[in-house]
Amino acid sequence: MRHSEFHRAHRIGWLRAAVLGANDGIVSTSSLVIGVAAAHADLPTIIVTGVAGLVAGAMSMAAGEYVSVSSQVDTEQADLNRERKELAENHHHEVNELKAIYIDRGLEPELAQQVAQQLMAHDALGAHARDELGLTEITTARPLQAAIVSALTFSLGASLPLLMVMIFPHLPLAHINQIIIDNTRLDTMPLIATVGSISLLSLMLLGGLSALTGGASVLKAIARVTFWGTLSMVITASVGFLFGTTSG
Repeated sequence: MRHSEFHRAHRIGWLRAAVLGANDGIVSTSSLVIGVAAAHADLPTIIVTGVAGLVAGAMSMAAGEYVSVSSQVDTEQADLNRERKELAENHHHEVNELKAIYIDRGLEPELAQQVAQQLMAHDALGAHARDELGLTEITTARPLQAAIVSALTFSLGASLPLLMVMIFPHLPLAHINQIIIDNTRLDTMPLIATVGSISLLSLMLLGGLSALTGGASVLKAIARVTFWGTLSMVITASVGFLFGTTSG
């Protein structure tokens, strides 16, 4: 019989890259926009800064994921090559290695010997990759997939706070104290509050969806992303207020 049960662990590879990309896109872009707004920049400057952050962040995520996951692939291949050499040079020792592993997992020595011999007769390298090195199809590194997923999800995440900045002048809140005209510290607060609120709601939704997809605790996931998202926005806003320009 073929194993047909569904397990969420099969989603680990792309889910990690997707959540990391979207989360980073929301947090970094919203924090960047809030920091620049707190520095009393005008609306076009804030928009250009947000777009530049989106493009640079997406490329950085793609490059970073590809390089880091490629390094993991190189390490995995080096370990597999070593196992191939050991299997060719000392097959008996490799059987005993698997036997010891299975004994540690609870099998009787005679049964462990039989299991090791039969698995190695079927696929020696696969048996050692799985049981000695811990490498499986689920955990296999995929650099290109990670790079593409990270770049796309980062762009999607970053577009949320950026979109709020672009449509903000058309919202009723934008006309309180003539935000678009006056560059005072008080006038920037509605924009900062709007972008921050929407970004935090997006992070909470992302955390909840990722937890549901992975079968984890929704409340814990939401609490994590909310805490770190809020901390990032508060710090960058503080930097903007401290080092921002003042109107003449």
